[in-house]
Amino acid sequence: MAADITATIMDASGKPIVDAVVAFYDGKTTALPAGAGARIVQKNKLFNPRITVVQTGSKINFPNEDTVRHHVYSFSPAKKFELKLYSGVPTDPLVFDQAGVVTLGCNIHDSMVGYIYIVDTPFFAKTDDKGKATLKLSNGQYSYQAWQPGQTKPGAEQKITIEGATEVKITL
Repeated sequence: MAADITATIMDASGKPIVDAVVAFYDGKTTALPAGAGARIVQKNKLFNPRITVVQTGSKINFPNEDTVRHHVYSFSPAKKFELKLYSGVPTDPLVFDQAGVVTLGCNIHDSMVGYIYIVDTPFFAKTDDKGKATLKLSNGQYSYQAWQPGQTKPGAEQKITIEGATEVKITL
């Protein structure tokens, strides 16, 4: 039986963190849904969404909807790549097959920064403007990780027992 889990992620001063990520791990469920993938659009010289969360093995397209070309890259250990100067849509999506944080940049527009958080679980969510993320989990033992943009690894890791609807408060 699945229950709603609400995670509230705050900073040390008690302010909600928008676009933080929480991921729950049960130690057994890792299957990637068929067709899983994402798009990170470059528009108005921004990555949209700025924070993308995907499961390990997902493919991501990087369409450029600006009138200028971009050179998207990452030097992050979880995925190093370069999409050299281009406009339109690159022909092949990139596969993100290692869990971790990928920081995106544009070699032409230094102000462009985005993040991909890659998880080995289908149980993940991003927080809203109140620092809350909701997902459904079955009863059982889990561990969870929480991360916020700018961190190179999860800022919080804990074990938890889920027995029905549960609220989790996390401070990063």
